[in-house]
Amino acid sequence: MSRTAANLLLLLAAAFWGLGNVAQKTVLEHLDPLSAAGLRSLIGAALLAPLVILLEPRGHSVAGWWRSLARVAALFGGAMAVQQTAYLGTSVTNASFLVNTASVMTPLAAWLLVRERPSAAVALAAAMTLAGAFLLSGGLAGEVTRGDLAAILSAGLYAVWMVELGRHMQTFGRPLATAAAQFAGSALLLLPLGFVFGDLSLPGIRAAAPELAILGIFSTALAFGLQTVAQRFTSASHAAVIVSAESVFGAAGAAVLIGERISPIGAAGAVVVLAAIVYLALADAEKPVASGARRALS
Repeated sequence: MSRTAANLLLLLAAAFWGLGNVAQKTVLEHLDPLSAAGLRSLIGAALLAPLVILLEPRGHSVAGWWRSLARVAALFGGAMAVQQTAYLGTSVTNASFLVNTASVMTPLAAWLLVRERPSAAVALAAAMTLAGAFLLSGGLAGEVTRGDLAAILSAGLYAVWMVELGRHMQTFGRPLATAAAQFAGSALLLLPLGFVFGDLSLPGIRAAAPELAILGIFSTALAFGLQTVAQRFTSASHAAVIVSAESVFGAAGAAVLIGERISPIGAAGAVVVLAAIVYLALADAEKPVASGARRALS
């Protein structure tokens, strides 16, 4: 797969995430964050399981598979839970952009964890993305809430998760099995916590069914599945910048569906984020896969 094709998969994933961010806000009218994140993960695992059986029937004989997958699933579940919690205390627009500060955290995490130095193009694009996120969330005039801080924390968890996912995929492959297993692991981690500490109940699940369908099918199974496939053919730092387009799709969805409005400074921030994505895509267009995505990250 070419770098351009991987970019398009990541951009489509970002669209699914961004347009699903409104559902992440409204689902909390019926369920607590732990239950909502656990249920969407369960739906994602159930949807991908048949595809794993049909398309990836091989066993897991490679040494280190389960240990690596456990790290990926634990980070994924934690990031999902913290992100969902953020929506209790901030707007869809703010959450969409603050979570995507992962675009600048991921190159740093990759450098610290796997000694993957970001290219000049990735570093510049990440800085531009952070500046755009800052502008769209209100800039210096914006009041920082607990929800905003939770969104930033989830961005940090997503950054480490993306590095671990990239290392796992480039070592072991099998994107469908990896995606399904991380969803299942997240559900096993979060649903018991939702039952004990949250308000997980059948009436709540029925009331939240429309939002859970959107989150489980589009924002989980399809979006994270596409990202998992794409990260075999690109670096975590590069992927983080491309998927930051989620913030633009999220702001647009919030404006259309629930009436959130973007200020002029916020609109300027959206333009900066999009410019960063276009710049990075053009800088690396049709770059051979072997130049980075398939190298060992150990």
